[in-house]
Parts: sequence; C-alpha cells; structure tokens
Amino acid sequence: MSDGRRAARRSPGQPWGGVRPFSIKTKLGALVVISVLITTGLMMVAMRTETELRFITVFSMIATLLITQFVAHSLTSPLDEMNAVARSISHGDYSRRVSENRRDELGNLAQTINVMADELEAQDRQRKELVANVSHELRTPIAGLRAVLENIVDGVTEADPETMRTALKQTERLGRLVETLLDLSRLDNGVVPLKKRRFEVWPYLSGVLKEANMVASARAGIASGSGSHTRTDVHLHLDVSPPELVAHADPERIHQVVANLIDNAVKHSPPHGRVTVKARRGAQPESLELEVLDEGPGIPRSEWHRVFERFNRGVVSRPHGPGSDGGTGLGLAIARWAVDLHGGRIGVAESERGCRILVTLPGLPSVPS
Repeated sequence: MSDGRRAARRSPGQPWGGVRPFSIKTKLGALVVISVLITTGLMMVAMRTETELRFITVFSMIATLLITQFVAHSLTSPLDEMNAVARSISHGDYSRRVSENRRDELGNLAQTINVMADELEAQDRQRKELVANVSHELRTPIAGLRAVLENIVDGVTEADPETMRTALKQTERLGRLVETLLDLSRLDNGVVPLKKRRFEVWPYLSGVLKEANMVASARAGIASGSGSHTRTDVHLHLDVSPPELVAHADPERIHQVVANLIDNAVKHSPPHGRVTVKARRGAQPESLELEVLDEGPGIPRSEWHRVFERFNRGVVSRPHGPGSDGGTGLGLAIARWAVDLHGGRIGVAESERGCRILVTLPGLPSVPS
C-alpha cells in the first residue's frame, strides 16, 4: 500500500469542530431525539383523538425498539466482521481486510486494522525473504567448504595452499554474511551509539577506497584457485573538494555507508567501468555531501523509493560483473540505517548515466544567535 493511501486512511475529515455528521455519538443522539419525537407526537395524537394512553405507549415502545434494533445492527455488524478479520490475522492469514464503507469511529477502526494487516503482511513477506535469501547464501559456501574438506579427508586432494585458499574463500563468504546479519540485528535493536568526531575527509575516504581495492584483490587471488571471478576490473576514483574538507560524524558508521555504496556500484558496473566517490561541503558547519556514481544501467525512477528497502536486489536481475551475485539485498538498507542515525538523508539522484546515490550528513548542529 502506498504512503499516500495510508495517510488518507489515517486522516479522515472532521467537520463541525471535530463532531462528524456520521459518528456513533451523532447516531446515538439522533436515536434519542427520534424516540422523544415519536413519543411526543403520539401523545399529541392521543390527546386530540382521545385514544387510550396504553395504545400510545405500546406504539411508542414498538417504534423505539425497531429504531434501536436498526441502529444496534449497524453498530454490531462491522464489529463481527472486524472480529473475524482479527482472528484470521492472529492465525497468520494476512490477506483478509475489513470493509471501509463507513464514515464513523468504526470506519476509522476498520482503516487502522487494514493498515495493521498491510504492515504485518509486509513484515511476514520480509521474514520469508530473509529465510530464503540467507538459506541460499549459506548453502553455497557451506557446500563448497564441505566438498573441499571431504576431498581432503578422503585423500582425493592434498591440503596444499591452493586447496586451502578455496576453503578460505568459502569461509570468508560465511563471515561476510554473518557480519551482514549482525548489522541487521543492530539495525532492528537500535543499540549502536554514535561516536562522532571531527576528521579530514580526503585521507579518510582514500583509506576506504584503498581498503576496497585490497579486499577485491584478495578475493580475486582466492577465487582464482576455484575458477570463479570477482570484480577487479572496475576503477575507483576519489574526488574531494576542497582537499582540506573536514566533517563531523561517526567514521565507523560512515565507513559502512561508503563501503556498501561502493560494493553495490561495483557489482552493477560494466566491465572496466568507473565508480566515482565525490565529497563536498554541506550547508551546515562540518556537514558533508557524499556522492557515489557508477556507469551501470541505472535505476528506473519508479524504483527509486524501493532502493533502500531490505532484501531488495533491484530490477537488474544479474549484475554486470563476471561472477558477481546480487548479495542479500541488505547493503543499501544498512547504509540508510547508518545515515538515519546521523539525522542525514540518502537517496537516488538524477544522473545522465548510471546510478547516482547522494548522501547528506548534517555535521555540527547550528547554534542560534
């Protein structure tokens, strides 16, 4: 469900100073008024026609009971439907919804239940995707590691450096997945405190890019023994202006942001492509604007809002690099989490070519004059 539709559900109009013309309070008030009017009207008829009072009383009671029964049915019928939907949700069926054809408090309750069902359905879908993605990611390195060890135990192969490099490669894949899951756990629990400090941007980002190159080279060396490939053909370029630029943030969290953005950009870069990391001064003191630009196919505008969702692997089914996989779809979600901790913004920006991710970090808070 779109955010606009949820907002429309949660903010129904409230004319007449907050008393809606179709609210339950209005209906009950109308019931009392109509009952009094019926009784008064019948009493006046009895006085003019000399009808016995007992007949008037009986007629008044019947009319009042009929009206009360009609109003009670209109109030209890949607409650029965809500009870049935809530029972289905408690049993794990998130497909049912409550009818939203009322304009009173019960209509608001129906909207709230439907929004809750939408969110529970989305969480259940994410949970299933997590199990499927993690199972897939774990199965491959475990199977590879098991095959290598079985061959060594059975005497098929010797524990030479090349064989152990293959086993090390699978172990490192497991380690990276576990680290990603730990980051996801920290994201959910919100237990990561920020340790902001002032640092120079150029040497810091230069170190991040150097580390990315070293990791790619190490992976390539390990992968060569097993016949697989990794991305070492993509050139990383750093552009910091002015060179003496400084920022105020948590370096460890910003490292997560830049590393995940670079990893995603490299995966979707064409062969021998170029990934550019730019840093500029922001509007606030010691604030920072980071930009990561690749030369890949880019992201359709219709998918911009889904880029940083968990487990989203994008509309490009296969990364451009040889041997690259789509990963778990958590890297960009972790990057957004780290930026949100700083109170900053991250999103896809316009670009003539490739994908351009723009990050804005607030820096020092402004001091009122």
